[in-house]
Amino acid sequence: MAELDTSSGGGKKGGKVRSKKASTRVDLTAMVDLAFLLITFFMLTTTLAKPKAMDIAMPDKDEVIKDQLPIAASRSMTLLLGANNKLEWFIGEPGKSQPTTEGYGKNGLRKTLIEKAQEVKQSTGKFMFVLIKPSDKSTYKNLVDALDEMKIANIESYSIGDILPQEVELLKRDGNY
Repeated sequence: MAELDTSSGGGKKGGKVRSKKASTRVDLTAMVDLAFLLITFFMLTTTLAKPKAMDIAMPDKDEVIKDQLPIAASRSMTLLLGANNKLEWFIGEPGKSQPTTEGYGKNGLRKTLIEKAQEVKQSTGKFMFVLIKPSDKSTYKNLVDALDEMKIANIESYSIGDILPQEVELLKRDGNY
Protein backbone atom coordinates (compact mmCIF):
# COMPACT_ATOMS: atom_id res chain seq x y z
CA MET A 1 0.00 0.00 0.00
CA ALA A 2 1.40 3.42 0.85
CA GLU A 3 4.82 3.77 2.44
CA LEU A 4 6.70 6.67 3.92
CA ASP A 5 10.43 6.84 3.36
CA THR A 6 11.96 8.41 6.48
CA SER A 7 15.64 7.92 5.71
CA SER A 8 17.78 10.99 6.00
CA GLY A 9 18.53 12.65 2.75
CA GLY A 10 22.13 13.74 3.30
CA GLY A 11 25.29 12.59 4.99
CA LYS A 12 26.41 15.99 6.33
CA LYS A 13 26.78 16.55 9.98
CA GLY A 14 26.45 20.02 11.19
CA GLY A 15 25.00 23.08 9.64
CA LYS A 16 21.42 24.16 9.89
CA VAL A 17 18.90 21.73 11.17
CA ARG A 18 16.01 21.37 8.81
CA SER A 19 12.89 19.39 9.18
CA LYS A 20 12.94 16.09 7.40
CA LYS A 21 10.66 15.79 4.41
CA ALA A 22 9.26 12.34 4.01
CA SER A 23 8.96 11.09 0.43
CA THR A 24 5.85 9.10 -0.37
CA ARG A 25 5.50 6.10 -2.62
CA VAL A 26 2.05 4.73 -3.44
CA ASP A 27 1.74 1.11 -4.48
CA LEU A 28 -0.90 0.94 -7.23
CA THR A 29 -0.94 -2.84 -7.64
CA ALA A 30 -4.27 -3.27 -5.89
CA MET A 31 -5.90 -0.53 -7.99
CA VAL A 32 -4.64 -2.07 -11.24
CA ASP A 33 -5.95 -5.47 -10.16
CA LEU A 34 -9.34 -3.95 -9.42
CA ALA A 35 -9.41 -2.15 -12.78
CA PHE A 36 -8.71 -5.37 -14.68
CA LEU A 37 -11.37 -7.20 -12.68
CA LEU A 38 -13.92 -4.51 -13.53
CA ILE A 39 -12.96 -4.50 -17.22
CA THR A 40 -13.27 -8.27 -17.36
CA PHE A 41 -16.61 -8.19 -15.56
CA PHE A 42 -18.11 -5.62 -17.91
CA MET A 43 -16.74 -7.35 -21.00
CA LEU A 44 -18.33 -10.63 -20.00
CA THR A 45 -21.67 -9.22 -18.91
CA THR A 46 -22.44 -6.76 -21.72
CA THR A 47 -24.60 -7.76 -24.65
CA LEU A 48 -23.02 -7.11 -27.98
CA ALA A 49 -25.11 -5.76 -30.85
CA LYS A 50 -27.11 -8.61 -32.27
CA PRO A 51 -27.40 -8.76 -36.06
CA LYS A 52 -30.83 -7.93 -37.38
CA ALA A 53 -32.18 -10.43 -39.87
CA MET A 54 -35.38 -10.56 -41.84
CA ASP A 55 -37.14 -13.90 -42.15
CA ILE A 56 -37.86 -14.85 -45.73
CA ALA A 57 -39.56 -18.09 -46.64
CA MET A 58 -38.14 -19.29 -49.96
CA PRO A 59 -39.38 -22.43 -51.71
CA ASP A 60 -37.03 -25.06 -53.07
CA LYS A 61 -36.11 -24.70 -56.73
CA ASP A 62 -37.01 -28.33 -57.48
CA GLU A 63 -40.29 -28.35 -55.58
CA VAL A 64 -43.41 -28.12 -57.72
CA ILE A 65 -45.97 -25.77 -56.24
CA LYS A 66 -49.44 -27.24 -56.66
CA ASP A 67 -51.72 -24.76 -54.93
CA GLN A 68 -51.18 -21.38 -56.55
CA LEU A 69 -53.74 -18.66 -56.08
CA PRO A 70 -54.22 -16.33 -59.03
CA ILE A 71 -53.56 -12.64 -58.42
CA ALA A 72 -55.16 -10.00 -60.60
CA ALA A 73 -52.69 -8.05 -62.74
CA SER A 74 -54.35 -4.82 -61.61
CA ARG A 75 -53.08 -5.32 -58.07
CA SER A 76 -49.63 -6.76 -58.78
CA MET A 77 -46.56 -4.54 -59.01
CA THR A 78 -43.32 -5.79 -60.53
CA LEU A 79 -39.92 -4.40 -59.51
CA LEU A 80 -37.07 -5.04 -61.95
CA LEU A 81 -33.77 -4.43 -60.17
CA GLY A 82 -31.23 -3.12 -62.66
CA ALA A 83 -27.69 -1.76 -62.75
CA ASN A 84 -26.37 1.49 -61.21
CA ASN A 85 -28.75 1.36 -58.21
CA LYS A 86 -31.79 1.88 -60.44
CA LEU A 87 -34.96 -0.14 -60.71
CA GLU A 88 -37.98 -0.16 -62.97
CA TRP A 89 -41.50 -0.84 -61.82
CA PHE A 90 -44.82 -1.39 -63.49
CA ILE A 91 -48.27 -2.49 -62.46
CA GLY A 92 -49.83 -5.31 -64.44
CA GLU A 93 -48.15 -7.43 -67.06
CA PRO A 94 -44.89 -6.58 -68.86
CA GLY A 95 -45.42 -4.84 -72.17
CA LYS A 96 -48.96 -3.69 -71.32
CA SER A 97 -47.89 -0.79 -69.12
CA GLN A 98 -44.96 1.58 -69.41
CA PRO A 99 -42.26 0.91 -66.77
CA THR A 100 -41.03 3.78 -64.63
CA THR A 101 -37.37 4.12 -63.62
CA GLU A 102 -36.88 4.82 -59.93
CA GLY A 103 -34.15 5.00 -57.30
CA TYR A 104 -34.09 3.55 -53.81
CA GLY A 105 -34.86 5.44 -50.63
CA LYS A 106 -37.67 7.42 -49.09
CA ASN A 107 -38.25 9.70 -52.08
CA GLY A 108 -37.93 6.88 -54.60
CA LEU A 109 -39.15 3.35 -54.11
CA ARG A 110 -40.72 3.90 -50.68
CA LYS A 111 -42.88 6.80 -51.86
CA THR A 112 -44.00 4.83 -54.92
CA LEU A 113 -44.85 1.73 -52.88
CA ILE A 114 -46.95 3.68 -50.39
CA GLU A 115 -48.81 5.62 -53.10
CA LYS A 116 -49.51 2.61 -55.31
CA ALA A 117 -50.55 0.42 -52.36
CA GLN A 118 -53.13 3.04 -51.39
CA GLU A 119 -54.37 3.30 -54.99
CA VAL A 120 -54.75 -0.49 -55.29
CA LYS A 121 -56.50 -0.68 -51.90
CA GLN A 122 -58.98 2.02 -52.93
CA SER A 123 -59.71 0.59 -56.37
CA THR A 124 -59.87 -3.14 -55.58
CA GLY A 125 -60.37 -3.26 -51.82
CA LYS A 126 -57.49 -5.73 -51.55
CA PHE A 127 -53.78 -5.41 -50.78
CA MET A 128 -51.10 -4.99 -53.44
CA PHE A 129 -48.77 -7.90 -54.29
CA VAL A 130 -45.18 -7.02 -55.26
CA LEU A 131 -42.90 -9.20 -57.41
CA ILE A 132 -39.21 -8.45 -56.91
CA LYS A 133 -37.06 -9.60 -59.84
CA PRO A 134 -33.32 -8.94 -59.59
CA SER A 135 -31.33 -8.89 -62.83
CA ASP A 136 -27.78 -10.12 -63.37
CA LYS A 137 -26.53 -6.52 -63.17
CA SER A 138 -28.14 -5.71 -59.81
CA THR A 139 -26.24 -6.10 -56.55
CA TYR A 140 -27.08 -7.92 -53.35
CA LYS A 141 -27.45 -4.51 -51.68
CA ASN A 142 -30.19 -3.62 -54.18
CA LEU A 143 -32.20 -6.69 -53.18
CA VAL A 144 -31.73 -5.97 -49.47
CA ASP A 145 -32.77 -2.34 -50.02
CA ALA A 146 -35.90 -3.47 -51.87
CA LEU A 147 -36.78 -5.90 -49.04
CA ASP A 148 -36.21 -3.15 -46.47
CA GLU A 149 -38.58 -0.86 -48.37
CA MET A 150 -41.22 -3.62 -48.38
CA LYS A 151 -41.01 -3.78 -44.60
CA ILE A 152 -41.03 0.00 -44.14
CA ALA A 153 -43.96 0.53 -46.52
CA ASN A 154 -45.94 -2.28 -44.82
CA ILE A 155 -46.40 -4.30 -47.99
CA GLU A 156 -48.22 -7.42 -46.80
CA SER A 157 -47.30 -9.78 -49.59
CA TYR A 158 -44.27 -9.87 -51.87
CA SER A 159 -42.24 -12.43 -53.73
CA ILE A 160 -38.72 -12.78 -55.14
CA GLY A 161 -38.69 -14.35 -58.56
CA ASP A 162 -36.65 -14.90 -61.68
CA ILE A 163 -36.55 -12.14 -64.25
CA LEU A 164 -38.02 -12.95 -67.67
CA PRO A 165 -36.18 -12.27 -70.96
CA GLN A 166 -38.79 -9.68 -72.01
CA GLU A 167 -38.23 -7.86 -68.70
CA VAL A 168 -34.47 -7.85 -69.31
CA GLU A 169 -35.19 -6.23 -72.66
CA LEU A 170 -37.17 -3.50 -70.86
CA LEU A 171 -34.14 -2.82 -68.65
CA LYS A 172 -31.80 -2.75 -71.67
CA ARG A 173 -34.11 -0.43 -73.59
CA ASP A 174 -34.14 2.11 -70.77
CA GLY A 175 -30.38 1.85 -70.08
CA ASN A 176 -30.72 0.14 -66.68
CA TYR A 177 -28.99 -3.13 -67.57
